[in-house]
Formats: sequence, structure tokens, C-alpha cells
Amino acid sequence: MVTFWLLAACSLGFLGVAFGAFGAHALRNVLDEYGRTIYDRAVSSQMFHALALFGVGVIQHLFRDRSFRLAGWGFLIGVVLFSGSLFGLAITRQRWLGAITPIGGCSFLFGWICFFTALARGRV
Repeated sequence: MVTFWLLAACSLGFLGVAFGAFGAHALRNVLDEYGRTIYDRAVSSQMFHALALFGVGVIQHLFRDRSFRLAGWGFLIGVVLFSGSLFGLAITRQRWLGAITPIGGCSFLFGWICFFTALARGRV
């Protein structure tokens, strides 16, 4: 799983930079202020959690402990649901996508709780 988390983190980081540039340039005249705010939130959440996922991979590599696996899944699923739904909402204005966003947020919270729990149990 170590390689998977590290590759996923790098992919999310790459896509975060690409989506950020796309939003700043190609969507500059397409999105209104509300849409830009939503889009920027999606990019920043993706980038922060790409780094968190990278941390999961590094810790699993260093300590060879699988207890961080749930945290990784929480972060990865969170990016897909939270950031993905916000990207879609900003670009398409399909309001129903906003109903998916809290599920992604809960996935982020789950990931952070799992990360905290694994660290608190002295797994490192």
C-alpha cells in the first residue's frame, strides 16, 4: 500500500496544480465570484489532502505499519467526493452536487481521526 499512497498523493498534487492553473486561466471569465470561491476551495482541499496522503505513505514506509491504511482511504475518498463535487458545482452549477460535498468532508474527518488514532496508539 505504501507505493499506492505515494503515487496517489503525487497524482492528486499534480492534478491540484493543473486544476488550479486551469481555473485561474481558462475559467477566469467563466466563473463568477461564488464559482471561483468554490473552485479555489476544491483546489486547496485537494492539495492539503494530497500532502496528508503523502504523509500516510511515508509513515507506512518508515514504520511498516498498516494501521494508517484507513486514514489513507479517508483522505483519498474525501478528495474524490469533496473536491470533485465542488469542481463540478463550480463549473456546471448543478446544485445537487453540493449534496455530495458533506460526504467527502466526513471522509476527510474520518481520515484525520484514523491518522490521529494510529499515532496516539504509538504505532510510530
